[in-house]
Amino acid sequence: MDHFEFRDGILHAEDVPLTAIADAVGTPVYVYSRATLERHAQVFKAALAGLPRTHVAFAVKANPNLAVLRVMQREGLGADVVSGGELARALAAGMPAQDVVFSGVGKQAHEMVQGLQAGIGQFNLESEEEGVELAALAAALGKRAPCALRVNPDVDARTHAKISTGKAENKFGVPIDRAAGIYARLSALPGLDMRGVAVHIGSQLSQLEPLEEAFGKLGELIAEIRAAGFSVTHADLGGGLGVPYKAGEVFPSPAEYGAMVARVCGSWDCTLMFEPGRVICGNAGVLLTKVVRVKRSSNNTPFVVVDAAMNDLARPAMYGAWHDFDAVRPSGAKMSAHIVGPICETGDTFAMDREIDAVQPGDLAVFRTAGAYGATMASSYNSRGFVAEVMVDGDRFAVVADRILPEAISAAERVPDWLD
Repeated sequence: MDHFEFRDGILHAEDVPLTAIADAVGTPVYVYSRATLERHAQVFKAALAGLPRTHVAFAVKANPNLAVLRVMQREGLGADVVSGGELARALAAGMPAQDVVFSGVGKQAHEMVQGLQAGIGQFNLESEEEGVELAALAAALGKRAPCALRVNPDVDARTHAKISTGKAENKFGVPIDRAAGIYARLSALPGLDMRGVAVHIGSQLSQLEPLEEAFGKLGELIAEIRAAGFSVTHADLGGGLGVPYKAGEVFPSPAEYGAMVARVCGSWDCTLMFEPGRVICGNAGVLLTKVVRVKRSSNNTPFVVVDAAMNDLARPAMYGAWHDFDAVRPSGAKMSAHIVGPICETGDTFAMDREIDAVQPGDLAVFRTAGAYGATMASSYNSRGFVAEVMVDGDRFAVVADRILPEAISAAERVPDWLD
């Protein structure tokens, strides 16, 4: 459920007509619903209520906007971060350092030091080499780094290849058949406090079976590590639960996911850790856009050219992803069209031969389910600016990220004297 509904023929975000946001802020603009973010966080937490010890950390990469993170903080979620920048954002949003988990395959020394000095709750180590480096950095600072070892279970998540992370050929984690030995060697290093294991097999998962298979392998690994005399008090199960992008799609619910986790992992005697992202914020946002023109094509299927582009919403160009497209003031008429943006790339295409609400130049429309991996993946390609972001709270709204104009971006560039 989300809080984007039609009232009196106009699409609203909670109690605010999207026409009012377009008039005040312009387009394109991301619009987030606070009520939806809160509800989804609460539903996810409720799904885990039967488990004895849990820790939920919002995947900051899904939507790092400070206002979104503040909502997550107020709902009691920690942060799963993959860079020093995301760590700084989580702390700026008020998330306690001990509730931060630092993931990511390419942590640099200065980022690890940043996490150590902040006192974060856990580093998820992606390799033995990373663990050795972190141990030395921690020892030099007189600290011990709480760590989990991320394993690669060689499980096909049955999702898009570019967001699959748990197969043997993916770059993430250590091979599960070598993990017990690596855990033992890292446990001997004075700068590390090895406390657990972690797994994450991909994003936008539509089935629970791959997760269950991965968790089963993780449970066997925990038993092997404990049998060798080492402690395992935490098991990070990652995230990845998908959301419907097409109207009518059905995905596993958080309640179904929670029941599976309880059945497979409930006897581990561990604090179970979770890193939800898309499942909380995906349907909590839309990208509001305006139709620039309707252009006839050679086969008479028109191109609907909108002012949003692949630099604003990269998922369709990058993954061939689907986003429902709805008029803000639908007339009831329908049309078949190609939906494209203004960028000089054929890849700047949101949909082909899509049946949509009939639209004309100047009409407003939205790309649905744009609250995750939307603004966070934006670029300034074609010297376009960065899109604005708005959060709605009941009958009020606020700009939570300013539109960054092209001239502001170019103002950061320099021409050296020797080119004058």
